[in-house]
Amino acid sequence: MAATAVASEKKGYNRFLLLVAGLGGLLYGVDVGIISGALPYLEATSKLNAGQLSFIVAAVLLGSVISTLFAGMLADWMGRKKLMILSGLLFVVSIPSIALAQGYGPLVLGRLLQGISAGLIGVVVPLYLAECLSASSRGKGTGIFQWLLTLGIMAAALIAMYYSIRLDKIAALGDAARLFAAKDAAWRGIFWISLLPGLLFVVGSFIVAESPRWLYSRGKTEAARAALLRSRSEEQTAIELREMEESLAAERKSATTANAKIKESLLKRKYVIPFLLACIILACNQATGINSIIGYNATILIQAGLSDVAAHWGYVILTMVNFLITIVGVMLVDKKGRKFLLSIGTAGIIASLIAVALLFNGVERQRLDVSAAVQQQVAADQSLTLSYNPAEAARLLAGKGEAGAAIAGRPSSMIIIYSYGDFRTATKVIRSTDTLAKPIAIDRASSLPANKTVAFFSNPFGDLTTAKSAPLKIENALITPVPSAQRGWAIAILLFVFIAFFGVGPGICVWLALSELMPTRIRSNGMSIALLLNQAVSTFIAAVFLPTVGKHGYATMFFIFAGCTLIYFITVAFFLPETKGKTLEEIEAHFSK
Repeated sequence: MAATAVASEKKGYNRFLLLVAGLGGLLYGVDVGIISGALPYLEATSKLNAGQLSFIVAAVLLGSVISTLFAGMLADWMGRKKLMILSGLLFVVSIPSIALAQGYGPLVLGRLLQGISAGLIGVVVPLYLAECLSASSRGKGTGIFQWLLTLGIMAAALIAMYYSIRLDKIAALGDAARLFAAKDAAWRGIFWISLLPGLLFVVGSFIVAESPRWLYSRGKTEAARAALLRSRSEEQTAIELREMEESLAAERKSATTANAKIKESLLKRKYVIPFLLACIILACNQATGINSIIGYNATILIQAGLSDVAAHWGYVILTMVNFLITIVGVMLVDKKGRKFLLSIGTAGIIASLIAVALLFNGVERQRLDVSAAVQQQVAADQSLTLSYNPAEAARLLAGKGEAGAAIAGRPSSMIIIYSYGDFRTATKVIRSTDTLAKPIAIDRASSLPANKTVAFFSNPFGDLTTAKSAPLKIENALITPVPSAQRGWAIAILLFVFIAFFGVGPGICVWLALSELMPTRIRSNGMSIALLLNQAVSTFIAAVFLPTVGKHGYATMFFIFAGCTLIYFITVAFFLPETKGKTLEEIEAHFSK
C-alpha cells in the first residue's frame, strides 16, 4: 500500500507539472492573441493616434525580442524555476498597468512587460519541461504547452466575438455615451480576464521543483536526486543521475584538452548539428505562413468570397480547429514520435497550401491594377480619400478595356498597397457592395511608424526621416471580382485542413525540437538563439506578406509558403533523428557519434 501511495503521489506530481506547463502556454497564447480583440475598442476610446496604437501593438514583439536574447543566460544564472516565477510575475503586473491605464505611457509599459514575459516563457517553459519530465512523457508535456497556447489564441478570438456581439446590441440603442463607455469597458475587460491564468502560473511555479539537470550542473547532486524522485522511481532516478554524471565527466575531460576553447564552443560536432537542425526547424515553422494565415485570416477569407461576418466566424473556427487538433497531437507525440508527426504534418501542409493557391489563382487572373487612376486622386498634402462603390469601380475600370468592362458590372473588392518612402503598407479590403463601409483614407500620420524603434521592426533598412517628407506612392490598387461564397468556403475549409496538419505536427513538435535536440551545456542559450531566429523570420514574413500579396496575389504567397514547407519536410524526413522515448543524455550521445 505504501508503494502504491508513493506511485500515486509521483503520478499526481507529473500531472501538476503538465498543468503548470499548460498555464505557461496559455499565457504565451494570450500574449499573442489578446490585442487583436481589444485594439478596435482601444482605438475608439483612447484618443491615441495611429502611430501610438501601432507602437502599443508592436511593444509585445519588442519586449519579446529583448527578453529572448537574454532568456537562456538568465535561465542558467537564476535557474529554471526562478525564471518561470519572474516571467509569470511580469505578466501579472502588466495586466493592471494596461487595464487601469489612462494614458499612453502605462499602456506601452504594460505591453512591453507582456512581451518580456512571453519571450521568457517561450524559452524557459519548454526548457524546464525537457529537463524535468521523463523520456516517456516529455512529448506529452511539451504538447500540452502548445495545446493551451492554442487555447489562449482561441479564447482571445471568442472573447473578442462576445464583446463584438454585445456592443452591436448597445449600438442599436443609439446612445452614443453608453456605447463609448461600453467600448472602454470592453478593451479593459478583455485584459482583466487574462489575469487569473497568470496568477495560477505564478503559484504553480513556486510549488514545482527546480530542474534536476540545472541542479546537477551546479554541483547540487542531492537536490537533483530529490527533484528527480518527485516524478520518478528510485531505479529511474539512479539511471538518469548516472547518465548526467557520465555526460558531465565527458564535458570535463574535453575541457582539459589542448583545444578546449574550440571544443567547448558551438563548433563541436555534437553542438553544431543539433543546433542547426533546431534553427532550420524553427525558421521553417514560421515559413509555413502560420502567423500570417492566422493574423490575416479574416482578410484572406473576405478576398476568397466570404462576407465580413462569415470571414470572422471563419477565423473563430480556425482557432477552434487548431485547439482541438492539438489534443490529437498531444495523444500521439509519445506514441508515434516526433519525426512521424512532423513528416505527416508538413506533407499535409504542402498539399493544403497548394490547393489554396490554385483556388486563388483562378480568381486573381482576372484582377486588374488601377494604380495610375488612383494616383491621380492623391491630394496636394499627399493623402487620399476614396469611396469605393459600383460607380467608382466603373470609373476606375473604364481605362482597362474589355477586361475592365467585364468586372465593372459585378461585385468587386479593392485593396491599395501604398508607401511613403521605404515604408509600405496596405488598406483594408473593401467591397463595392458594402454600403456601410467607410471611405478608404490614407495619410502620412497613420501610415508611418511612430518612432525609430517601431520603424526598425517594420523595415530594418528603412529611413524614417526621409519617409516623413516622401510623397504618397500608390504601388498597387487592385480590383478583383468577388468570388462566389462556395469558393470562399472551399478556401476556408482548406485553411482549416492546413491548421489541422500544422497543429498535429509542427505545432506540437517545434517546442520539442527546440528543447530536446541541443545538449545540456548549450541548451538554454541555443534555445534563445533559435527562438530569436524564429521571431526574425516571423517579422520578415509579416513585413513582406501584404506587399507580396498586393503585387503578385495570394496564389503566389501560398505557393511560396508551400515551397518553404517542402524544405521543412526534407529536413525532417532525412536529417532529424527520432527522439521518442530517449533521455536527453541519449539524444546528446547520438550527435556525439
